[in-house]
Amino acid sequence: MAINYLRAVPKIPHPSNLKLTGLHSFSFFKTRRVSLPIRAAATSSSMSYEKELAAAKKAASVAARLCQKVQQALLQSDVHSKSDKSPVTVADYGSQALVSFVLERELPTESFSLVAEEDSSDLRIDSGRETLERITKLVNDTLANSDYYSDSNLTNEDVLRAIDNGKSEGGSCGRHWVLDPIDGTKGFLRGDQYAIALALLDEGRVVLGVLACPNLPLTSISNQHSSHDKVGCLFFAKVGAGTYMQPLDGSSPLKVHVSATENPEDASFFESYEAAHSMHDLSSTIAKKLGVKAPPVRIDSQAKYGALSRGDGAIYLRFPHKGYREKIWDHAAGCIVVIEAGGVVTDAAGNPLDFSKGRYLDLETGIIVTNQKLMPSLLKAVKESLEEEKVSSL
Repeated sequence: MAINYLRAVPKIPHPSNLKLTGLHSFSFFKTRRVSLPIRAAATSSSMSYEKELAAAKKAASVAARLCQKVQQALLQSDVHSKSDKSPVTVADYGSQALVSFVLERELPTESFSLVAEEDSSDLRIDSGRETLERITKLVNDTLANSDYYSDSNLTNEDVLRAIDNGKSEGGSCGRHWVLDPIDGTKGFLRGDQYAIALALLDEGRVVLGVLACPNLPLTSISNQHSSHDKVGCLFFAKVGAGTYMQPLDGSSPLKVHVSATENPEDASFFESYEAAHSMHDLSSTIAKKLGVKAPPVRIDSQAKYGALSRGDGAIYLRFPHKGYREKIWDHAAGCIVVIEAGGVVTDAAGNPLDFSKGRYLDLETGIIVTNQKLMPSLLKAVKESLEEEKVSSL
């Protein structure tokens, strides 16, 4: 399936100058309300978020350089285990420190609140000192080789403070940056897909998002005949202004749009690579009900949102196992990237995702992502599959 690109637009218009088309059309509002929380932010605020988006792009791009360096020469000593036993690397900490540093540097006059995955507690104990030293060196080496921050030199304490900026609880008041410094840590460790995912909440609504995907090909991953030699994508979106993709090297951006397919038989779908992250059997049942013929594309991280936003596939299904609570940093950036590309993101009941309740998403069963045309039939298939699963478990 070819990537559905539109011609690059050098200047993104202010939301107030945009006509309501596609996702924001009257007919869409009349039939569904899934995008209202994000669209409401555009109409209730005169802010264009241009400087915030520019800062977010810089932050994610700089962090991606550190992550690429670590992944290319991954040492066993770089891998540690957090209290929840999930793997964490010096790249997680270094990425979070860099994003925090860049945002504060680029937006010095604004109050700074960051909701992020990591904290420095494991680095402050004696056994973490060597790791902290390595993180600080990586951070400073990355800054020294950057285009903007070569004059910066952070101490261990500076790095610890930058990491701990991520302790904010978020919520519905004020502005909060939301960060997953490496979304898809297991993919990162395997040498596969991962993303630096950064979003901004304003009064509880996602108003911009950036996904840096260092290993995602610039061409569609659904096209088996395309060369995947060139990798490294940066997706970015702000409310009311569409979604754009550019190479991580900073080349000109291209506007992208989700797949326009309305026939489920032509729709391919994404799901998590790790079976522990999503119920593959349930996704398979839903796909069969829809009549999807293509096998699932399983990749790690919010790179799935980026790939879907440019039309690589038409559906993303995520159904975590019982008891799992979704975190806002796992979906905030990806959500706006897809919605601004003309897609729809809801829970399994068709409700929009609510990022205003703190660090967690409390939602109905799972997350489904697709285009507007496929959403009604997808919701029906999801509802029927969940009911059948419930009955079979009695």
